[in-house]
Amino acid sequence: MNGPGQPARNQPAMAAEPAAVGPPKHPLYALTTYELKDRRRELERAIKGIAADATIQADLRRALDAVIAEQEDRARSART
Repeated sequence: MNGPGQPARNQPAMAAEPAAVGPPKHPLYALTTYELKDRRRELERAIKGIAADATIQADLRRALDAVIAEQEDRARSART
């Protein structure tokens, strides 16, 4: 049994530094819904994992805004 604050035995411990976020393999409009969801999650984790005043923070937020805009556009198109 694991104590509080310890990772589950079947899960790796969190990395000390957030993973680098590279560019997507394809333009956002060409990503599948699942790839877009994964990209959003990746960016959100990266943003949470670095200092708010880090220089890369603005770039990550712009990339996240673009992903959210694409998701909203798809949702809007699905409703019509």
